[in-house]
Amino acid sequence: MAVAESAGLGPVLAFGLVGVFGVGAQWLAWRLRLPAIVIMLAAGLIAGPATGLLNPSRDFGELLSPLIALAVAVILFEGGFSLDLHRLGDAKSGVKRLVFIGAPLGWLLSTLALVWGAQLSWESAAVFGGIMVVTGPTVIAPLLRTAKLARRPARLLQWEAIVNDPIGALAAVLAFEVVITLRSNLPMGEAIGHLALGIAFAAVIGGAVGWGIARAFGRGLVPEFMKVPVLFATLLITFAVTDSVLHESGLLAVTVMGLVIGNADLPSYEELRRFKEHATVLLVSGVFILLAANIEIDQLAALDWHALLFVVLVVLVARPLTVLISLIGSGLPRNERLFIAFTGPRGVVLVAVAGLFGQRLAEVGVLDGVRIGPLAFVLVLLTVIVHGFTLAPMARRLGLANTDKPGLLIVGGSRFTTALAETLTKAEVPVLITDPNHAHLIRPRANGIKTFYGDILGEAAEDTVELMSYSTLLAATDNDAYNTLVATDLAPELGRDKVWQMPRLKDDRERHALPTQLGGRRFGAGRTLEGWEKLLAEGWIFRVTKITEEYGLPQWREKRPNAQPVMVIARNGDLRFVTDPEAMKVEAGARIISLLPPEAQEEEVAQKSRAGEKPSGQPGPAAPIP
Repeated sequence: MAVAESAGLGPVLAFGLVGVFGVGAQWLAWRLRLPAIVIMLAAGLIAGPATGLLNPSRDFGELLSPLIALAVAVILFEGGFSLDLHRLGDAKSGVKRLVFIGAPLGWLLSTLALVWGAQLSWESAAVFGGIMVVTGPTVIAPLLRTAKLARRPARLLQWEAIVNDPIGALAAVLAFEVVITLRSNLPMGEAIGHLALGIAFAAVIGGAVGWGIARAFGRGLVPEFMKVPVLFATLLITFAVTDSVLHESGLLAVTVMGLVIGNADLPSYEELRRFKEHATVLLVSGVFILLAANIEIDQLAALDWHALLFVVLVVLVARPLTVLISLIGSGLPRNERLFIAFTGPRGVVLVAVAGLFGQRLAEVGVLDGVRIGPLAFVLVLLTVIVHGFTLAPMARRLGLANTDKPGLLIVGGSRFTTALAETLTKAEVPVLITDPNHAHLIRPRANGIKTFYGDILGEAAEDTVELMSYSTLLAATDNDAYNTLVATDLAPELGRDKVWQMPRLKDDRERHALPTQLGGRRFGAGRTLEGWEKLLAEGWIFRVTKITEEYGLPQWREKRPNAQPVMVIARNGDLRFVTDPEAMKVEAGARIISLLPPEAQEEEVAQKSRAGEKPSGQPGPAAPIP
């Protein structure tokens, strides 16, 4: 028994626990609507230093370092792959400044903050300062979504994080190689030549492999079912070969490889993107749990007020100076520059890369390299917490936040969608109607509804539509195939439970039914757009009814037996369409949007006339009977 305890869990069981803790933390964060990185940090610390259940150094042994290195390589490949230079839009000028001016300046200021604040040596500070260029794309996106930030500053922050993700890692590679060179016994000229040759070799190999993969995929030399395996295997061998030539240069190679493939405009881009997103979620959570669990209690205890001073210098000095200097002359309004300057949450990539290089520095004799990992955790934890609580209020204070109310994005202009949009607008719910057919937008525009002319899946929509302002989507054009395409494409971004689609013609017939993974959720008990339009032509009108404790759903059904419920506005503002009127559940404080037949309207007018009231579309608390 004692032998078993000293041997630890073993790699297989430990690997399973890492997966459970990592993915479980991600799921819990989703349920609690908290930044995943905070939950993962807590899970790693509980599994490791707090309980001793998981000890990566003991349980994985010599496999730990290669596992982390491979995972970081895939994460950086994902960063390069996500960098589609054609989609920068109106944020392009600002992103260029934050990369070409901001990255070197941020590297310098972060290094100074580490030396003066955290009391690190220049060698460790230079390596860690390069990594700190990264601002955390996996963290910034959910924070911006919660803050409902305006499109331009949101895009600029997102793209800065995506672009600087690989740049920060490459800066760390350069600094690390310089440290190795200075500590080697080679003559300076020979050492620098070796360094330059290795970096050039890695960049050329990464670019050549990326070009070859793009050509092979584009010309159909690899079947669809093998594209992901071929890509993954090529990524691993590219990292291994270049890393064997120059230590850590494999990170540069796979980043360049991802950048080339991501900008090759491949028809199978979406399938590859989803694979790398799924792989990155698994690897990011796994690496974070491993690094958090591998921290020793004495390392955390050794952190003193210098660590806090370091974070304060980064958040209040280094980051603001970097952004404000970089954006001089950019033409961005003052409020946007200030918001970006004080928004810089760090994420998982920083922790993963910092933990890797911290170990490498310690191995080559830079003793305070072991402090990089704990400092990275402190920086990530505090910046995520600070920005998580201040981002939305700051955006509102600076006039950069959209409405806090969840909105509805309607794809398809018609009589039905226009009437629904008018009703929602009167209920103070933001609505946008988009349509690729200009004629379909005449009616909503005439009725004062906000519209967008163009394809919602096109690049113009990415540059124009504030997608973050709309929590729910309804695909309701007169083209069933286009509705299915829109719902399928936007479901991963908005969430499948928030994407609705007008029922298709013959949707209930087995021969015409589609797989469940295609399209959005249906509503209205199978009634198609033509069916809804017919009701409106017959004189049916929309009504909004508030449900209270006194006037509940049973009373509503009794007073309006022929009403056709369309959707429900929950008490917290969430929107959901009614799939089955008989099974509908509505809590007190919610509002039902329904269609009333002409006879019900006449009865409503008669009731209110007898009561001496004016007809109203929405009953008040004092008059709960519509």
